[in-house]
Amino acid sequence: MREYKSMKPGLSVIIPVFKSEDILPLLVKKLEEILPTLEMDYEVILVNDGSPDKSWQKISSLSEQFSWIVGLDMMRNYGQHNATLCGIREAQHEIIVTMDDDLQNPPSEIPKLLDKLAEGFEVVYGVAHKRGQVWWKSRASSIVKRAIAFVMGARSVQDIGAFRAFRTELRQSFDSFRGSDVLIDVLLSWGTTKFTSVAVDETTREIGESNYSFLKLIKVTLLVLTSYTTIPLRIASIFGLLFTLIGFGVFIYILAVYFTVGSIPGFPFLASLITIFSGVQLFSLGIIGEYLARIFERTGGKPAYTISTRVN
Repeated sequence: MREYKSMKPGLSVIIPVFKSEDILPLLVKKLEEILPTLEMDYEVILVNDGSPDKSWQKISSLSEQFSWIVGLDMMRNYGQHNATLCGIREAQHEIIVTMDDDLQNPPSEIPKLLDKLAEGFEVVYGVAHKRGQVWWKSRASSIVKRAIAFVMGARSVQDIGAFRAFRTELRQSFDSFRGSDVLIDVLLSWGTTKFTSVAVDETTREIGESNYSFLKLIKVTLLVLTSYTTIPLRIASIFGLLFTLIGFGVFIYILAVYFTVGSIPGFPFLASLITIFSGVQLFSLGIIGEYLARIFERTGGKPAYTISTRVN
């Protein structure tokens, strides 16, 4: 088990950084405007997720200017959730707020999360009133998020996202987690069921473009469905049972036709059956393969992240 230092009263803001050298100064400026008004100690942990640009140099420079900025540089790109997990395990204060580096969720909305958290909840999500994404990305993102919420068992949360506040003590519930495929939301559900959300404002991305593509959304969906739940395996079992019953029915039908009519339906009928049954078999094998891949990755000892450098 990891040994943590005694947590101090206050707030730790964790921000994974990727290709954000231009927007970081503006992000820090807005944090500087809101954090002192919270009347609590605070720190901002900027985790450089293997950015190919000069994001790390910018983080190092900002940490020299502001004593409350902590910089973590990972050895390579591990992914947003992995970088967030890295920051969570380095946090020193009782409450953690995580957010993206693109300023779509303004730091001025942080007090809304903290006020809701003070009502006795353990995890609070900031849900935007209106999203500025294109329709297909918004719909795909909504499906993925609801799938994650289903796996989490958080029925009270209709939408989830990277803008969240939670109590730092929850990290103890997933301290032993060592897998490389990380989903922060599911890990948080291992320690609590007290989830809720609050409406927040969301702005358009001021600088740069989103790093999430349609293929990444598909990857996240597969990760959700094969790393943290056995539902796909159960679906494959149900399909197998269903088509076994169909196959038995077809066998009875063929026997009945043979003994009454004396002839059996020809090639098109049999080819259709073979195609259907082969498709179901390949579908089931694909699901099993995904689970085997997750097992292989977790038993291989691949770390969720590795820190190269710390500053401040």
